Amino acid sequence: MARIIDGNQKNMVGDQVRALRLERGLSQQGVSNRLETLAIYICRGSISRIEDKSRTVTDIELYGLAQVFGVEVAALFPKKQGR
Repeated sequence: MARIIDGNQKNMVGDQVRALRLERGLSQQGVSNRLETLAIYICRGSISRIEDKSRTVTDIELYGLAQVFGVEVAALFPKKQGR
């Protein structure tokens, strides 16, 4: 089966996670702390690895990230080109 993501990238959401974090004035540790209040444990270093796409993201983590940023899960994914 072909991979959806080409190359060494392990997630599709890293760029948007970083952009949303910066828009909201949060540090990586701040995102980690807010996730912890949802019983989702991702350390600061793992937030960095998500942002640089060197770490996969589970569905529970996607849900938590969406909650932290106040967006729908779909908003974490890149927009389709040409639409």
